[in-house]
Amino acid sequence: MAGKRKQETITFKVDEALWDAIRRVPNRSEFIRAAILSALEGICPLCNGVGSLTPDQRRHWDAFAKSHAVAQCADCDAIHLVCVAAGDDVHE
Repeated sequence: MAGKRKQETITFKVDEALWDAIRRVPNRSEFIRAAILSALEGICPLCNGVGSLTPDQRRHWDAFAKSHAVAQCADCDAIHLVCVAAGDDVHE
């Protein structure tokens, strides 16, 4: 089949507590795949999950932040970005 990629095997070490927590999961491979995919959906699009910015990323962020703000939603308490230049309410 053209375009179908072979599956790869990835192994990693776990400590005893993690092993105890997952060893009875019926299909560990599927569980781990789902957990990884779920975690990847939540990765910061700016830092790619690293947790810090490179100097170039920081420069771009600083330019972006001139017309945007980080705000907390009054309804659900989620932290989100608002466009100050567009007149978005920072307190939404």
